[in-house]
Amino acid sequence: MTTLIASVLVLIAVAGVAIFNRLIRSRNRVDTAWSDIDVQLQRRHDLVPRLVTAVDRYASYERATLEAVAELRTEAMRQAGVRARGRAERKLGVGIERLIALAESYPDLKANENFLDLQNELVETENYLQFARRYYNGSVRDYNTMTETVPSNIVAKLFRFGQRDFFQKTSDEAANVPLARFGTVE
Repeated sequence: MTTLIASVLVLIAVAGVAIFNRLIRSRNRVDTAWSDIDVQLQRRHDLVPRLVTAVDRYASYERATLEAVAELRTEAMRQAGVRARGRAERKLGVGIERLIALAESYPDLKANENFLDLQNELVETENYLQFARRYYNGSVRDYNTMTETVPSNIVAKLFRFGQRDFFQKTSDEAANVPLARFGTVE
C-alpha cells in the first residue's frame, strides 16, 4: 500500500514538473514574441520622424497633422503595458494614415523618391508587425489556455503564472493602414 502511495506521489511530482516546464516554455515563447513586436514597433517609431520631415518639406502648412503624429509617436514609445501600448499604437497608426493621405494632395510629394522609399519601408514594417502580432497573440492564447485548463491551472496558480494580454487592434482599417491604403507603390 505504501509503495502504491509513493508511486502515485512520484507520478504526481513528475507530472507537476512536466507541466511547470511546459508553462515556462510557453511563457518564454510569449516573451520572445513580444520582443519581436517591440522590434517592429521601434522600427516604425524610427520611420515616423523621417516621414514627418519628408512631408513637412512639401506640406509645411499641415503643421497640426505633423505635430499630432509626432506626439502620438512619443506617447506610444512611453507606454509599457501591452494593452496601453496597443491603444497608443492604434492611435499612431491612424495618425500615420492621415500623414500618408496628405501625399494624395501633393503630387510632388507623391513623386518624391525619399517619400516613396519611406512609404515602402512603412508597408514592410506594418507587414512584419502584423505577422509578429499574430504569432504573439497565438502564443498568448496557448499560454492563457494552459493557465486556465486542468491540470496545468493548478501548477499555474501554485507558481503564480498569470494571464497575459493580447496585442489587439480595434479595426482592420487602423491596423492595416499601409496595406489597405498604399497597395503597391509604382
